[in-house]
Parts: sequence; structure tokens; C-alpha cells
Amino acid sequence: MSEAPPISLWDITADESDLDSPMEGDVETGVAIVGGGFTGLSTALHAAERGLDCHVLEAQRIGHGGSGRNVGLLNPGVWLPPWDVRARLGEEKGAALTEALGNGPAYVMSLIERHQIRCELTRSGTIHAAHSERGFRDLERRAGEWRRLGAPVELLSRAEASEKIGSDAYCGGLLDRRAGTINPMGYVRGLARAALSAGARISTGVTARALRRDGDRWIVDTDRGRVSARAVVLGTNAYTDDLWPGLNKTFTIIHYFQVATAPLGERAHAVLPERQGLWDTAPIMFSVRRDAFDRLIVGSMGRVFGGETGLSRRWAERRLRRVFHGLGPVGFERAWYGRIALTPDHLPRIHRLADGLYTPIGYNGRGIAPGTVFGRAMAELLAGGKEEDLPLPVTEPAKDGLAPVKSRFYGLAFAASQAAKAV
Repeated sequence: MSEAPPISLWDITADESDLDSPMEGDVETGVAIVGGGFTGLSTALHAAERGLDCHVLEAQRIGHGGSGRNVGLLNPGVWLPPWDVRARLGEEKGAALTEALGNGPAYVMSLIERHQIRCELTRSGTIHAAHSERGFRDLERRAGEWRRLGAPVELLSRAEASEKIGSDAYCGGLLDRRAGTINPMGYVRGLARAALSAGARISTGVTARALRRDGDRWIVDTDRGRVSARAVVLGTNAYTDDLWPGLNKTFTIIHYFQVATAPLGERAHAVLPERQGLWDTAPIMFSVRRDAFDRLIVGSMGRVFGGETGLSRRWAERRLRRVFHGLGPVGFERAWYGRIALTPDHLPRIHRLADGLYTPIGYNGRGIAPGTVFGRAMAELLAGGKEEDLPLPVTEPAKDGLAPVKSRFYGLAFAASQAAKAV
């Protein structure tokens, strides 16, 4: 595969090596997995460990989609608070999903340890910061519920949040000790390495063109040959195309962008001194974290606009100045953005598209732990498990006719917000 430009800061700084492995000719396998991100590679790793023959097909490079463009906040749960999850899924299924994804970061960390994945893991938690008094009241409710469920969370007062964050811009926060941060490209490449070691096959630069049934087998027609498989898992999430007609109409695509400073050395040490990652309660979310080289990476909803001195970099400069008053001038190295698959109820899905054809999808911006956990669940199912043991009830896809309109609306709103905050 020809040399491709980096898709994010993580693409450049990840310690794990990239994989270039083209497919030549036809392939037979037990499980064909489309997509080389968190979901696809977790499925491959866990399937291979259970003795299944599996083959990952990635159209670009490992982590080219949302996995390699992620913020790298390893958070538990979903966006919704636990009581909303139970209200939407029912008490039993809602509690099961909350438990499964609440334990997700610990499971990801265990994989990182077991396979010695070099991905800049921190274990100091993440902070959900209250941008307003109303936001703090919401965090109070969440803290009470998580404590009731036994989770190690701390509600931070304004003064405590200021100390943890290095800024007096917030009304308080919720510190979740289960969470952490990673270099997401390092993690996804590490999953690929582990999957290969377990016996999985991975092909990059292979585009799946069509998917059809032939007797008791699935046929994936690609631009490099034909793949015949007993079962297929689509792990494409927000980068889903027309391979399965209508699937990419079941969610709204929004974008999230990030801008990374140059390494700041000791100047950065007052920002999130314990290296937690942070995101806030604002409707148009703001995030900030530090990497292993003392860069600050700030982000928000929307695309990147402009070049070296463009709108997004001006936005980042002003946001850092407003939140961290004493930081001083900074230079920026990289800016990038990726897609998020936003479902109507903000919950992920596991769809059965046909017999032997599944897709976990719709992570709503929380891809690391859910992608890993759902990938493991897919492997357990295909190794002889039961659908009722999956973290979510299996559903059939339902088109959201307003998705394109909502995507355009959100894009305009995010662009307007970025422009307003850049001046």
C-alpha cells in the first residue's frame, strides 16, 4: 500500500507498528470481519482465541476510521445516565448493559496488560466537568446513581475541580476512577498485533464491494478477490457505507474535531496534573487532555476549518486561553476530525441483518470500551453462544428518515459555535 498521510496525531505518535498486509486472491474463512477498528479487531482477537478461523478486511489501514481519530478517553458506560438506560431497555437488560460497559475500561486495561500494548495508558480516571450550575446538578444525580451501583466516583466541588483540572472555569465535576486515557491508534494497532498472534488473518487495503448469500455461506466480493465465510461481522460503525443497503441510514453522522499543541514541557504540568482526561456538560461539548509528551489536545463537535492559522486553530487558542489563564501562548502541530454515529435514543445497537450476519453499531462517540466489549460478545456468540447473552437485545435496523437533515443541521450549528468562540 502506498504511503498515506497521517490521519491524526495518534497516527504519528503511536508506539505500535502499522500493518500493511494486502489480500491477493480468494479466501475461505469461518468469520469474515469487515472493518479494522476497535470492534472488528476485538472480534478477531476473541474469535481466534476461541479457535475460530477469522479474517479481517480493512479498506484502508488499521484504525483509519473513528478508532484512530478518537479522543482517547477510556470511559465506562454510555452517554445516558444509568436510569435512562434502564428506562429505555427495561430493568434487566438496562442493568446488564450498564454493568457490562461499566466494567469496560477495566477489561480494556486488562487486554493492554496481557498483550503489552504500547498505548500511553493512564489509570487516573476522567473528569466530567460542569460548565454551569445546571450541569453540576446533573452530575450530582449521576454521582448518586453510580455510587448506588458501587462505582468508584467522586463528586468534585468547584474548589476540588479547580485543583484537579488546573482551572477555575468549572462549577465542579464528576471524577470516575474506573476510567483512563490511551493513545487510541496505539491501542487499535496493538489489538491487531494480538489478533494476529492468536491466529487471526488481517488484510488491509481491501474494499468490500458486495455481500450476498450462497447456500450456507456468505460471499464478500472485494476489489482483491472473493471471501467465503460461515458468518460475517460488520465493524464499520460511523464509517458504514452501502455494503448492506440502508444500514448507513439508521444513524445520524456528526463530526468531532481535535487540535493538538506542540509539546509544552513543564508549562503543561499545571493542566490536569494527574493526567485525567476531561469533557464538559455543555451541549456542544469541549474536551481536553494531555498526552505522554505534554501536548494538550483540545476538541469539540464539528469539522476542522482552515490550515495553520485557520478557524479551528484560532478556536483552540482562545479556548485554552479562556480555560487555562496562565498557560501563555502555544503553537499547534496537528488538527483532525472523525465521524460519530449518533442514534435516535443515544444507545448503541447490535443488529442481526440476516442469519449469520451481525453488526454492533451506533456508539454515539464512545467507541473504545463498547467496541472492545461488543467485539468480545460477537466472538462468544459465533463460538456457540446465545443471542440472549449479548450485552444488548438483538434488533433489526430501522431507518431514520431525518438523519441527513439532522446531520446538516448539526454541522451548521457546530460550525457557527466554533466561529463564535474563535473571536
